[in-house]
Amino acid sequence: MRQRVFGILLTALFACVTALPAFGWGQKGHRIIAQIAYDHLTCKARKAVDKTLGRKGAIYWSNWPDEIKSDTIYPDSYDWHFQDFDGGLSDSVVADALVHYPSEGGNLFRALDSLTAVLKAGKGDAHTLRFVIHLSGDRYCPMHTAHLDDKGGNLVKMKWFREETRLHTVWDTHLIESQGYSYSEFAEKLENEYKNHKRAILAMSEEELLLHNYHFTEAIYAYQQTWDGNTYHYIYRWHIPMEEQLYIARVKE
Repeated sequence: MRQRVFGILLTALFACVTALPAFGWGQKGHRIIAQIAYDHLTCKARKAVDKTLGRKGAIYWSNWPDEIKSDTIYPDSYDWHFQDFDGGLSDSVVADALVHYPSEGGNLFRALDSLTAVLKAGKGDAHTLRFVIHLSGDRYCPMHTAHLDDKGGNLVKMKWFREETRLHTVWDTHLIESQGYSYSEFAEKLENEYKNHKRAILAMSEEELLLHNYHFTEAIYAYQQTWDGNTYHYIYRWHIPMEEQLYIARVKE
């Protein structure tokens, strides 16, 4: 009986996931979108999520899948967080990855589809829900669907205010941190400034969203070739597109 009740609860929780975060950013990024999503859950859905993850657990556990990457509890989960692509691919090749999972470059789409199926069947647990919340978002972070040959921007060296860093880290962390908000302040800002975009985003299919992300990532790589190395110029060029991408993530998941 207890197992049956828990299965029903997880089925309900899966319905809630459509209002939860889609994020593949650093710690603050995951919390920003989780905060927005949590604030917009119905009372019933919020109680269900809290029952499984603890009060506001959708926010507090949003980074857990990153924190246990090197733990033996889920030894195969490291490459669940990304699905890298070669540059210059056709739209049809990129979109096909949602159906026919690529054999290299990560297992983000395969893992996410598998875990959501477990939740739909009511057979998951709190760990399953944490992964779905987190991985749903990784698919919308440009450096989690970036170039295969440089390991998602991890081999692209940059300087950020004279500090040595990598392109991947800039998009996971530095751009968000450059705005100086707490995660709750940033969440409120996105809600206030981008709410008029919501209807158009909801009308986009999963294929359209993936292609948007792919072309967005390609534009980031193209900018690397012309960027003058000035960090302020980089922030000025990308902070608004970054915010828009964060809001897409919040709305779609």
